[in-house]
Order: sequence, then C-alpha cells, then structure tokens
Amino acid sequence: MTRTDDSAVPDYAALLRLDGKNFVVLGAGQGIGRQACHALAAVGARVFCVDLDPGLADDIAKEVDGIPWAGDAIDPASAARLYQDAENHLGRIDGIVDIIGMAKYAGLLETDQDSWQWHHGIVLQHAINALRLGAPRMIATGGGVLTVVASVSGMQSAPSHGAYGAYKAALMSLVRTAAVELGPKGIRVNAVAPGLVMTPRVAGYLSPSEKERGARNAPLRRSAFPPDIAQTILFLCGGLSSYITGQTIVVDGGVSAKFGYSLPGED
Repeated sequence: MTRTDDSAVPDYAALLRLDGKNFVVLGAGQGIGRQACHALAAVGARVFCVDLDPGLADDIAKEVDGIPWAGDAIDPASAARLYQDAENHLGRIDGIVDIIGMAKYAGLLETDQDSWQWHHGIVLQHAINALRLGAPRMIATGGGVLTVVASVSGMQSAPSHGAYGAYKAALMSLVRTAAVELGPKGIRVNAVAPGLVMTPRVAGYLSPSEKERGARNAPLRRSAFPPDIAQTILFLCGGLSSYITGQTIVVDGGVSAKFGYSLPGED
C-alpha cells in the first residue's frame, strides 16, 4: 500500500492476512520453523517447507497443506535447485523465512578451523544463498520479504558462544546492508533475535533446574517457546510491518534489558 494521504484509513484487517502469498521456510521441520509454517498458513499463505530431513519436511507440509522439499539449503548448488524448484511449484516467491541455525559451544582457544567453517555454514551461508538466489526472484515479480532468525548471542557475549555469536553478528550486519541495498527494489529484510527458546532440542539437554532458572531470569518470568518467535516472524512478514526494514527485533522476555546480576528486592 502506497502512503500518500495520512487521512486515509488502511484496511487493518486485510493487513493481517497473507492470502495468495507464497513463502519459502528454511528449517521448517521442527521447533521455530514448524511454528512459523503454521503461523504463515493460518493467515492464508502457501508454504514451501524446506528441511534437510525428508520425514520432517513431509510431516510439516501435510500439517499446513504446503509443499515439502528435502535437501541442503547451505550448499550453494543444492540451494540453487531449492529456489528453482520453489519457483516452479509456487509460480512466484513472495517471502523467505530462514530459521536454520545451530551451535557448537567451545571457548575461542578451543574452537578449531573446522568448527569456524561449520558455523559459517550453519549460521550464515544459507542466508547468503537466500539473498543471492531468492531475492532476485522476488525482485523480478515486484518485491517481497526476507526474515531471518538471528540471536541475542550476536549482540552480547557469553563464554563458549564465540563462533556462534560472531556469525550471528555477521548475519545481523548482512540484514542491515541487504535492507539498504534491496529496499529500492521492493525487498524488506529483517531479523528476529531470540534469547533462550525451549525448542525440542534445547529442552532435551537442559535440566529442570536450568529451565526454572532461565524462566526466572526473564522479567516476564517465563521461558520462550517456538510460538513466541513465530509470532514475531509473522509480524515481519506481513503488511503491519510494511515500513520496517533493516531491523533486528529482540524476543527474549526482557532479559537483555536487565543488569547482568540480581538487584535488591528482585525475586
């Protein structure tokens, strides 16, 4: 919608919808990715569900009446097939949601070259592929959105988060530059930076006491779960965020707004 008259009242209800829009979701099979697929489909979008695991890709595609695609979104040659197949199946791509990301926790002096290269792939390369291979397709059909999942680890430091945090910081820098360069071409680019999220993987390795401590550390006094992140992704993909680009929205329950230590009277 072009804004020319501030007295005109938009159809706010329509801005909540994504009817007729086609989205590629990378890392769609579980956790935040699965919830993002459900969020997009719930407001009318058609979803191209990408996951390395064929079973997970098939499962989420069935859940949201989407299209499964099993393969590697990190390898550039495989990613080229991904975006070509998405365009062939969907006709056009209106948005890309990139949720891929993992970490290997080790101190900087214990992080070898192979680990640095692994983090480059699992945190950053797939987003580069989305820009190189996906964005031109959206530009050719009038524009679109790219929303990536970053992390508060790219903004703040913690022991053993060095490689992961460095590449997440690079991802957020990429978002800002892409927004500046691609904005004139009709592409919005933003990031969501979660804190600790109780995905199935995270919940599986935290002890009950660690989970309780994480919840109590948040001013909202609860843990984040995948739908909390998917809701923000949905906002950034839709019409309500039409004048937002180049931004990273932190979704951590207020943890990053606090001092790093307890204050008197804080329970």
